[in-house]
This record gives sequence, C-alpha cells and structure tokens, in this order.
Amino acid sequence: MSEQTMRAVWCEDFGPIEAMTIQTVPRPAPGAGEVLIKVRAAGIGFVDLLIASGRYQVKPPLPFAPGSEYAGEIVGLGEGVTAVSVGQRVIGWGFTGAFAEYAVAPAAGLTVIPDSLSDADAAGFRVNYGTAYHGLVDRGRAQAGETLLVLGAGGALGSAAVQVGKALGLTVIAAASSADKRDYALSLGADAAVDYTAPNWREALKGLTDKLDLVFDSVGGAYAEPAFRSLAWGGRHLVVGFAAGTIPALPFNLALLKGADLVGVDYARFGIFHQPAKNLANTKVLLDWVESGKLQPLPGKTIPFADFASALGAVAGRSAVGRLVLDLRHEA
Repeated sequence: MSEQTMRAVWCEDFGPIEAMTIQTVPRPAPGAGEVLIKVRAAGIGFVDLLIASGRYQVKPPLPFAPGSEYAGEIVGLGEGVTAVSVGQRVIGWGFTGAFAEYAVAPAAGLTVIPDSLSDADAAGFRVNYGTAYHGLVDRGRAQAGETLLVLGAGGALGSAAVQVGKALGLTVIAAASSADKRDYALSLGADAAVDYTAPNWREALKGLTDKLDLVFDSVGGAYAEPAFRSLAWGGRHLVVGFAAGTIPALPFNLALLKGADLVGVDYARFGIFHQPAKNLANTKVLLDWVESGKLQPLPGKTIPFADFASALGAVAGRSAVGRLVLDLRHEA
C-alpha cells in the first residue's frame, strides 16, 4: 500500500451494514489548522449506524468512512498548527472518519490522551462520557442526592451515564433488558437495577424510589413515556437517542401535570457547532476525574478491524454489553 492510500470502512451510499466494505481509498491530507492522525482504535456507537444509514440529522457527503471517535497518533501537521505536535496521542471526533487507518481533524478540537489511558480506553471516551456529563450537568442540572434512572444502562453510553451519575453523587437506578446488562451496570456502581422490558416495570421502579428526579434516555420507543410518567414534580427527562428504533410521542399534559422538563441532549451539535470551548472544558473535568480516580473508564472490548460488520451488528441488535472498540493497531 502506498503512502497516498489507506484502508477504510467505506460507505458509497447510505444503507445497511451489509452495504459497507473495507476498501483501499485515498489517504486524507491535513489542510490549514488540521492534523493527520494514524488511527489506533475507534469507538463504535449507535450514532455511527444512524449516520451510515442516512437516518441521522446530519448527512455527510458521500462517499465517507463512518465512525465518530478515535484514538491515535499525530503523524502530520497542516499549515499554522502549533498547539500540538507530531507523535502526540490524541482523541479525535466528528461525524465521520474514525473507521479508517488515517483521519484528518481540526487541531483545535483535539484532546491529548493522558499516559494513564490506553488507546482502547480513550477511543469512545469523549463521546460517551462527554454526552453523559453534558446531559446530566449542563442540560439536566443534576444535584448530589437526586435520583437518576438510566435507560439502556448496559450499553456504552448508558454505562457511562451510570458512572458519571455516581461521580456526581446521584443515586442511580439502571434499567436494562437482560440480567447480564443489569449485573454489569451494578458492577459499575449503580445502586439498583430494573428490567424495563417487564410488563410491570414501573411498579418495580416505584419500589426502588419514591422520588425520581432525572431520566437519562438513549432508548426512546415504548419505554420513554412510562419513564416520564415516573418522574417526580420538577423532574427532567433527558432525550439522548432512540436506540429502540422508534421516536416516542409524549402527551404534553404529562409535562404540565408534573411540572417536568423534556430536555434535548445533542452532544454533537453542542460540542462541534455551538459550544466547542465548553465541551473541551467538560472533557478536561472528566480527564481530571480519571487522573484523581473519581472516574474509571470502562475497558472496551476490542474487535479486529476486519470484523467491523459483526461489531456494528451487535450494536444494532443491542446485544453488546459495555463498549466495543475497533482495533486498528496492526493495520498498515
């Protein structure tokens, strides 16, 4: 393979996982203010499936390599870049580009990886923990002593919300669809767990708390309304995503009767378009928590680059427990 090419998971058109293949494509070159990064590991998230299928709010120009976050080493600098240097390990993120051997990113948006984090730990850290922190702190106004329900607590984003919630001093109830996922969330520090696929799950939830202040909801579907109905007066329901596959319709009178907030959490727009400086400040808080031991990043299960389709399938089918990471260390 020449220095002008690379291997990448490639989307020629929006479609299902089966439409994506690993191809040899031109290697990107950094422009002014950008850097070239040799990707070592890439986090896999539900949002990557949405973008690749054309179901996300932002549709990137075709063709492209999917993947929204990665960890790697800077190997090239564009004009005017002085804040970072060749050889530094960094986290890069955006809407696309992670599932490839090389990626280009604006230097101003990078996060330098501390020595305490491996590439696999760093890949997916900023998006998952950043979303949880932004949702709970910036949007949810979480206060120590409040009670949080995390829907989808066994997945990468939900498990990050469990950990961030505990770091903020919240009582955390983990809602997940299988015993393995519930046990996993409990091992991360959740105070209790509930099966939100059970017909009487709201009754089970009432047995765990008499005052539910926050819902972190990356699932949507049929589970959103029962969760909203369970909120206490003045509660906040954080709308993070729709992993269940359907967007729920909420009767507005519920918000009125409960004095409750339905709060949108769009981490990508917040961090890339609207408040990038605040996002970098949030990331610094999270990394400070890691350095102090207040937060221990989840070890990602590494998947060989060639097996990307099976990893994406596990995320799509919601069978993955915890975080999945594509391993590109052995790629050319």
